[in-house]
Order: sequence, then C-alpha cells, then structure tokens
Amino acid sequence: MGNMMEGKVVVVTGAGRGIGRDIALQMAGEGAAVVVNDLGVGVDGSTSADTPAAEVVREIEGRGGRAVANYESVSDWVAAGRIVQCAMDTFGRIDAVVNNAGILRDRFFFNMSVDEWRAVIDVHLNGSFFVARAAAPHFKAQNSGAYVHMTSTSGLIGNVGQANYAAAKLGIAALSKSIAIDMRRYKVRSNCISPFAWSRMIGSIPTETPQQQERVEKLKKMESGKIAPMAVFLASDAANEVSGQIFAVRANEIFLMSQPRPLRGMQRNEGWTPQSIAEHALPALKSGFTSLETSGEVFSWDPV
Repeated sequence: MGNMMEGKVVVVTGAGRGIGRDIALQMAGEGAAVVVNDLGVGVDGSTSADTPAAEVVREIEGRGGRAVANYESVSDWVAAGRIVQCAMDTFGRIDAVVNNAGILRDRFFFNMSVDEWRAVIDVHLNGSFFVARAAAPHFKAQNSGAYVHMTSTSGLIGNVGQANYAAAKLGIAALSKSIAIDMRRYKVRSNCISPFAWSRMIGSIPTETPQQQERVEKLKKMESGKIAPMAVFLASDAANEVSGQIFAVRANEIFLMSQPRPLRGMQRNEGWTPQSIAEHALPALKSGFTSLETSGEVFSWDPV
C-alpha cells in the first residue's frame, strides 16, 4: 500500500463499478478513507446489502483500508449534501471530491427526448455542481481541497448521438475552470480527466472480420483501472500546482488537452457588414476552422 493520500478523506461518486470503483480502490490503497457513493439500485429499484458500493467497501476493508458506503443521488441537491456530510460524520473531514457518477442516454439529436436530455444533464452537470458545492465550505474553511471531475472527448471534440452527454461534459470542463478560478485564493484546486475506457465501448464495435476482432483486442487495453492513477495524483498534495487543467487518459497514454483561446482575428476600422464578413472575414478565418471530426477520428491510432 502506498501513502500518497495518507490521512485524507475522499468522496468518489458512482464508485460501485467501472472507473469509479477503480479510483476508490486506488485511493484507499494510497491511504485515503473513502466515501464510496453509488445509487446501487437494482433494475426493479430495490437495494440490498449486496450493492456494488457495499461490495467495494468490503474489498477496501479486506485490504486493511477505511471506507463507507453511501447510496444518495448526486442529481438531488439535498441528497448531494448528505454525501459530503457522510464524509464529515464518518471520518471527520473531507479533502477531495471525485465527480465520477454518470449515465448515458444516447440518441441522435433530432430524436432526443426532453427526458433523455434532462436525465443526463441532471446526473453529470447538476450532480458535479451539487457535490462540489456541498464540499466547498469545508474546503474554504480548511484552506485546502481538490476536485477531480470527469469530462469527455464527446464534449471536448465531438461524437455521434450524444448531444446531452457532450453538452453536460463540456459544461463540466467550464465548471471545473470556474471552481479553479474562484477557489484559488483558498488553495483549492479543480481539474478534469477525460477518460477512455473499454467499458463504454462494449457492444458498439463490430467484430465480424479478423481485422475488427484484432482492433477490439487492442481497445481492451483501455482498462478502466488505467484512469485511477491520474485521479489519485490530482487529489494528492503532489499536484498542488495543478489546477484548471484537462487531462485525457487512454490506456498508457496521458494527454494535456487544449482549451479554447483566440486563433486569429480580423479588424475593420469602419465596422463590418454581413457582405464584408462574407467577402473579407470568411476567407481570412476559414483556414482556422475546426473540422467536424468525432473523438474517434481525432484519436485515430490504437491505444498504447
């Protein structure tokens, strides 16, 4: 067991399965006490002692770590407050929040329902704000704290059939930057991880030809466990100079992602008309246009 998080208390949302589970386990392995938050609701809406969150807690305790299960929903403001309160009540403090909880309701934009839109915005964007906001007074009071949020290349770059998810995930990147700016005076940091993980892709990639099967085998290298080290690092004191950044993690690759800045500009002393924009501005700016590439086209090479 390491000790990069020794003495710290961390809330990890959506920690019952996948990326969240791996982050919770590694946080505990590095010495943190962990609030393992996961709704853990069965298909019929029931909960039991065998929920994914309870399972993760047992695993952490079995390795000599400290953890508590929490079943509140991040998408409810009052419930999100109880997630943070759970850390205070159980372990007496809170040092980091990992906003990982999420759902998918993929649909082409022109077919997307209001419910599909709201459900995804509620969990990802509202949920990230609610849990982060609940922890803020504690972070402020102790003059320390770290936020790690999950964004996605679906929002940063683009993807097919994910308008709700993309909007929420790009919103989270802006939320993280705002937190980093607003809370810098209190030595509180906020960063994003854009994870690539095989779990999200299962079932969507054809495996009919030998070439396709070979590609899928390579994609399986993108294990969800590969995301956890970056989350632990960003929550630790080793990252005390890192804030407002976005890191993409794909198998053994780490990327620092760009953030919007002016590319090129045009100016006319007499001002612009629609005609002069068409005649002069467009030709000058066009070479800097961002193409309509999807995430898979930008990250076109196999994961390493």
